[in-house]
Amino acid sequence: MIEELKSDEIINKLGGRFKLTALIQRRWLQIMQGARPMIETDGLTELEVVVKEIAEGKIEAILPTELDDDAEEH
Repeated sequence: MIEELKSDEIINKLGGRFKLTALIQRRWLQIMQGARPMIETDGLTELEVVVKEIAEGKIEAILPTELDDDAEEH
């Protein structure tokens, strides 16, 4: 199991399980389509890379609805 997912710290950092899951799915797809990882992969699986990127703060959760809210404020 991926160590970072054993703790609720990553869930609380992003504001809930839904946001974490959505971010993992989106970033995992990007990596599968050829995006470069933002960390050293050192033999990690794609999923492990994504979770480690999130845990290290390399990417953050901004969902499409949040982008729409930001646009309306400006």
